[in-house]
Amino acid sequence: MSVPVRLRRPAVLLGVVLALFAGAATIRAAAAWTAASAPLVSKPPSVEALQSALAAEQARSIALQTQLDELTAWSTDLTAALQAARDRIAEDASQAEALQASLAAAKAKLTTLERSIQQAGAAPPAVSGPVAAVGRTGDGDHEDEHGEDDDD
Repeated sequence: MSVPVRLRRPAVLLGVVLALFAGAATIRAAAAWTAASAPLVSKPPSVEALQSALAAEQARSIALQTQLDELTAWSTDLTAALQAARDRIAEDASQAEALQASLAAAKAKLTTLERSIQQAGAAPPAVSGPVAAVGRTGDGDHEDEHGEDDDD
């Protein structure tokens, strides 16, 4: 069975047109169905509302930038104070080392003096008789038994 060309072409053309109309109807039905299932509850913001929101955010941004600049300045000040404290600690540490060395020298000197005092106390007195009794007076300006003044 063969269909003449004169009838075949209009039939194909009619089928294509019907398919296009069916596609367009399907798209419109899908759009209507989507719009019905997800309606817009609120309308979009106006241009004026968007501009005022933008101005508010710009003002907020400027305020935050000012705060950030202040924090940066405080941070710089704190860094300088921290460095000064570190320098002071280093200086105090060197002074403490010098004091420790001085204390060690004083302890060594004290040990030497204590030994010489012990040696002087252990040695018999070289002077005897009336000269030894003259060494003691009652005015507080006398020497103790080790040969040092009481005022020291």
